[in-house]
Parts: sequence; structure tokens; C-alpha cells
Amino acid sequence: MNLLLSIFADDIVPIFAIAAVGFLLARHFDASVNTVSKVSFNALSPCLVFDQLVRSHITGSEFGRMALFCVLLTAAMGLAARLAAIPLRLDRQTLSSFLLVVMFSNSGNYALPVVLFAFGRDALAQASVYFVTSAILVYTVGVIVAASGGRSVRRALKGVLRVPAIYAVVAASVIMLTGVALPLAVMRPIGMLSDAALPIMLLVMGMQLERAVTPKHPMAVAVAVALSLAVSPMVGVGLSILLGLSGPARQAAILLAAMPAAVVTTVLALEFDLDPSFATSAVFVSTLLSPFSLVLIIAYLQRF
Repeated sequence: MNLLLSIFADDIVPIFAIAAVGFLLARHFDASVNTVSKVSFNALSPCLVFDQLVRSHITGSEFGRMALFCVLLTAAMGLAARLAAIPLRLDRQTLSSFLLVVMFSNSGNYALPVVLFAFGRDALAQASVYFVTSAILVYTVGVIVAASGGRSVRRALKGVLRVPAIYAVVAASVIMLTGVALPLAVMRPIGMLSDAALPIMLLVMGMQLERAVTPKHPMAVAVAVALSLAVSPMVGVGLSILLGLSGPARQAAILLAAMPAAVVTTVLALEFDLDPSFATSAVFVSTLLSPFSLVLIIAYLQRF
């Protein structure tokens, strides 16, 4: 019990303390979540990804296995969500929202700080690979799932080319392969922006949670939350064994699999006229309940 309380106090409470600041900024000071989110997405996140990869000792094989883990987990949870939705008899819009919130976990503004606090920078570098892979999947597979008559899939898929973190991975890969040492004049500002990324991500999460509404499909929300917080980490354990992940890679992979629904799913639901209230409710409930499951999973992973 003391171990669980220690994990909760050291690894989870700081996350929600910063998110609470974002929540209060949005509730009482009309802070613009769109502006802060754009700063995080377009400036801070790519610097974080680049900085972590360049400073890490990740091999090409480790990079590939973590990316494959993300792809397989997303596919497995998509299948599980589709099967679980059959008895729920959801309408088309809510079904698409249901699939999105189960398939895509919060691998950015919540997951990365938790991974850092729980397992350190080596695990954070591994998590950055997952984060970028998941972003690519969101703007390709996620768009296909969400797409409905009002907007062409082809046009929407072009959005993946506007994900700055992807270019950060390409740039970092070039640096890692060539062994070029970047001057301090380049690395210092990138490092400073990287350091700012995680707290700003948490502020964004809190500001987005302020938008939560009462769920219209409480049973569907409950099933989606159970799949995200209970089934997904079990699938993650199996995939980590299958792919031979170990050490920080295994810790990061399983912890990322246990994360709540991604906030970006609410954006897709709104963009494609699905059921944004359902997506927002699933994100809100899964995020509020996640500390209880994450504490147990972190305790389990610390044994390895």
C-alpha cells in the first residue's frame, strides 16, 4: 500500500496538479485552449521529439519495434471496440466516435510526463517514438474511421503532412545516422522548447477537460473506458512479449497502452460531425479514472 501511495504522489499527482491549473485558466480566465494547443502541437512537441531522439541511444531495431507495437495495438483495440459495440446498437455517428476513443490513447500531453516521472528519460525517448507513430495513425486511420459524407477522405489525409513531429523524426533520424554534432546555438533553443513541452501539454489537457459534458450514452462510455483502461494494457503486455520489448521500451509501451482516450478524438468527432459529446465524455471519464489503474500498472512495471 505504501508503494502505491508513493507512486500516486510522485508520478500521478504532479500531472493532475498542472492540469488543474489549465482547467482553472479555462474556467475562470477564458484562456484560449486553441492557441495554447497550437503552440504545443506546432512548436513544442516537435522539439521534444527531436531532442529526445537525438539524445537517446535508440537503435533502428528498437525504433521499428516500438512503432510496430503502436500499429498492432491500435489495430487490436479497433477490432475489440468493433466487437464490443455490437450489443450496444449504436448509431453510425456514435459508433465511429466509440471506435476512435478506444483505438487512440492519450500518448502525448498525459502519457509523456507520466513515463518521464515513472521511468526516466530512456523510457521517454521510447515513448516519443510511440507518440509520433500514433499521431500518424490518428491522421490517417483515424481520419478514415471518422470520415463521413461532408468531407473527402483524400483531402483530410493531407493533414498528416501538417504534423510537425513527423518532420522532427525525419530530422532526428538524419542526425542519428550521420553522427553530425549540432552546435550549441541550435541544440540549446531546441532543448529549452523541449523542456517547456510537457508542462504546456498538461495545461492543454486541463483546459480541454474543462469542456466535458454529461454523457448521452453512459453504457457506451463505460464500455469504452473499460476497454481503454483495462483491456488495452493487457493487450499491450502480450504485444510487448511478442515483439521482444524489454527494459525502458517495455515499460513505456505497456504504460502507453494503459492511457485514457486521446483528446484529439474529440476534435475528429467534431470535424466530421460524429458524436463529439460522446467522445468528450469518454475522454473525461477515462482520464479521471486513469490514476487508479496507472498506479497499479506502474507498480507492476517497476518490478522489471
